[in-house]
Amino acid sequence: MLRFGLRSKFILLSCFLFLLPWLGYEYVWEMEKFLRQGQEKTLVGTTRALATALHERPALFDEQTNFLDQVVKGRDLYAYNLKNPIQLDGKLNDWDNYQPLFWHYDKRYLQKTDNKHQASDLSFDHMVGKFDNYLYAVFKVTDNTLIYRAKNSLSITNNDYLQIGLKTPDGQFNTYIIAPRQNGWVNAFDAKTKAPFTKIQGYFESTESGYNVELRFPINMLGNKLGFAIVDVDNKEAQLEPKIMSTSNLNNPNDLGSVLVPSPEISRILKGMGHSGSRIWVVDNHHRVLAQSGTIQNADGVWADGLANQAPKTWWQRFEQNYLHPLYYKILTRPENEFLDTLHDVASMQGTHLAKALKGQPASSWRLTPDSKAVILSAAYPIWIQDQVIGAVIAEETTNGVRTLRNKSLEKLFNVILAVMLIGTVTLFFFASRISNRIRRLRDTAEQAIDAQGRVTGSINYSDANDEIGDLSRSFSNIVSRLGGYTDYLENMSSRLSHELRTPVAVVRSSLENLQSLPQNELSQKYLDRASEGVERLGKIITTMSEATRLEQSIQSNEPEPFDLQKVINGCMQGYQLTYPHQLFTLDVCQNKLPMQGAPEFIAQLLDKLINNALEFSEANTAINVGLKQSENKAILTVSNTGPALPEGLTEHIFDSMVSVRSQQMQQQPHLGLGLYIVRLVCDYHKGSVTAQNDEQGDGVVFTVTLPLANS
Repeated sequence: MLRFGLRSKFILLSCFLFLLPWLGYEYVWEMEKFLRQGQEKTLVGTTRALATALHERPALFDEQTNFLDQVVKGRDLYAYNLKNPIQLDGKLNDWDNYQPLFWHYDKRYLQKTDNKHQASDLSFDHMVGKFDNYLYAVFKVTDNTLIYRAKNSLSITNNDYLQIGLKTPDGQFNTYIIAPRQNGWVNAFDAKTKAPFTKIQGYFESTESGYNVELRFPINMLGNKLGFAIVDVDNKEAQLEPKIMSTSNLNNPNDLGSVLVPSPEISRILKGMGHSGSRIWVVDNHHRVLAQSGTIQNADGVWADGLANQAPKTWWQRFEQNYLHPLYYKILTRPENEFLDTLHDVASMQGTHLAKALKGQPASSWRLTPDSKAVILSAAYPIWIQDQVIGAVIAEETTNGVRTLRNKSLEKLFNVILAVMLIGTVTLFFFASRISNRIRRLRDTAEQAIDAQGRVTGSINYSDANDEIGDLSRSFSNIVSRLGGYTDYLENMSSRLSHELRTPVAVVRSSLENLQSLPQNELSQKYLDRASEGVERLGKIITTMSEATRLEQSIQSNEPEPFDLQKVINGCMQGYQLTYPHQLFTLDVCQNKLPMQGAPEFIAQLLDKLINNALEFSEANTAINVGLKQSENKAILTVSNTGPALPEGLTEHIFDSMVSVRSQQMQQQPHLGLGLYIVRLVCDYHKGSVTAQNDEQGDGVVFTVTLPLANS
């Protein structure tokens, strides 16, 4: 009951402590799932609110109506928003960040097909961009033969040149030509009048593989159509037809490609949403971006508001930041603000959420950044004009805010878990200490109640506690009480038996003596002799039983006195040599005095029992060895004989009462196993000890008595 009760309590407490972190961790993960669902619904709501502001407002999309037709890449141009104005120097350094957006024009864009055309003959990379009120264009041309315009020539077409075709906002079609005489600043010429047109400015710079051209002109001179052509005149003397590679056919205004400039009106509407914590796009139904607001690095929604790390103010905050957080974030991961954004300044948007939105259904999707550092949530909502989807609003947020909120929750959870486990550990420690102390006290009391010989020397004070240990202490107290009564009965049984048996034995002995005085026949005399022998053995048994009892009583009433142990041992050995003339004794007794406090008659009785034991077990014609020496403040008495060895496991118990190792062949005299018990009683009285062990050769036994000497 005790083992099961305590074990079950500790198991339950341990399981409870281990269950808390798991439950808390699972709760936080479930909370994060709900937060992500909430973020998804919130982001869809953001796109819905912005789309509502754009519904049924065709004026915002008038300039974009040309993109309702099929868009052809390379022909239809998109003016990307530029972060900074372009320095017109022909070096293209300002375009480095936009290199992935360049479109490559090769022989597919020749106005006349030429299967033998090589890229080194003529090709170019091109893009247009918008900053403030200007449209910028860049051309990186590959041309194996560069022909400049002659300095004295009035012609602007007998050389390599760049042709620009555009429609003005009022629908007029105009063409312009860039024909440089040398590297440096250039202006356009009106293709019809050959007059300079200073609104279009640029810079021309030759390169090893061809040349670079950077242009700038006001965006208000541009309508919705724009095209460029590179004209390559390889040999003007040979009157060869020049090669023309263009974005679209500049000879026919109807064949010009469309140009999409981000809508300033829509951008102003998006600007008001710039503080929503989201990156927002407005795209047309051909996935082309009309306006954009915000950056994804800062688009963590409203979930991380107020969760920014602040300088610790209290000692606990400093301890948490310096010691606990490094430990926590070996498991947790901090959201990354620096990650790879594949949709930075894109001109065209893709995705299942956008495809559904352009079909009239709000949708959202999750994606992992290519470097796996962030998860991005995208939501799209359709824009309706006259029951038709003209575009969509797309909003994106990272889950950094939710992850930050989750980390903060886990930090608080870990703090609570640490506190609970610390309190639980301290509580369990005190609980276990209290239980162990109670068990230890019960053990000590039980050991003190019974001595090394198994005698009950005290009682156990039981506990009134209602738990298992209290019940165990009451059981131990009851057991020791009953065992004490039984032990007392056994200890006094020999004295009571010897007292009760003396009278009937005396009657039997006197009756036998009277019968022996009368004449008997041979058979009767034989039975009388056997009866007399039995009575004599019974008398010796009674004497032996009473001897131990008398010794115990004498020990309790005896007053110690000083005596010389060496003198007592010498006197006893002289008597043994006279008593047993046929037994050989070898003595090794020190000659100096060995003063002791005690009873010399008890020492003599101790030696009697050891000599009698040696005599009974000694083999014929072997000596009994008796030694006495001093070791520091102790006297060492040894008695050894040659004979049978002690059985294994009995060396500690042969000094107990009623223990004998004699075989049936050696039981010629009555023996109750009290001789060595008396030896132990005498040793205990003199605060000494006695041991028995087989000698090194294994053909005899050595008894060693250690007695403390009195201070001289």
